[in-house]
Amino acid sequence: MRLPLRGFVAIAALALTAMNLPAAPVTSLYELTVNSLDGKPVDLAQYKGHVVLVVNTASKCGFTPQYAGLEKLYLAYKAKGVVVLGFPSDDFGHQEPGSPEEIAAFCTKKYNVTFPMFEKVVVKKGEGQAPVYQFLTTGFPAPGWNFCKYLVNAKGEVIKEFPSKITPESPELLSAIDAALK
Repeated sequence: MRLPLRGFVAIAALALTAMNLPAAPVTSLYELTVNSLDGKPVDLAQYKGHVVLVVNTASKCGFTPQYAGLEKLYLAYKAKGVVVLGFPSDDFGHQEPGSPEEIAAFCTKKYNVTFPMFEKVVVKKGEGQAPVYQFLTTGFPAPGWNFCKYLVNAKGEVIKEFPSKITPESPELLSAIDAALK
């Protein structure tokens, strides 16, 4: 039996969707759906028109105190249209071993985090890399450690990557956010 080309394309798209992979190249962060820390699907299209800072986080890392700066940044810039999105990852030094409940409790109790947090993901390039990080690392380096930051413009395009050592209070990061808001 010979499948027409249209049938093959439909089957391939269905197979990719079943594997949680986008059927077509993603051109905007806002085309993706991810799971919140409590396991519920979140359509990132709700952030369209906002400037977004995506951060891979960990609870047991030397950079973990950046949670405080990220929360401060979120509160200071939220009214201007900036959103911080946290994606816990256990990719580096097994520094995020916690369950979703443990991560949520840690972030709330220790740092009063109110910005959106999502399920633990793989951020390193290779097999299993989360679709959101497949998108973020197209044209930009993959995270080299925890608390790597990606600045995304209102159209959903990545405009800059900041390594872990660049803190949320860094003039370099803040000026990039201010420029993205213009």
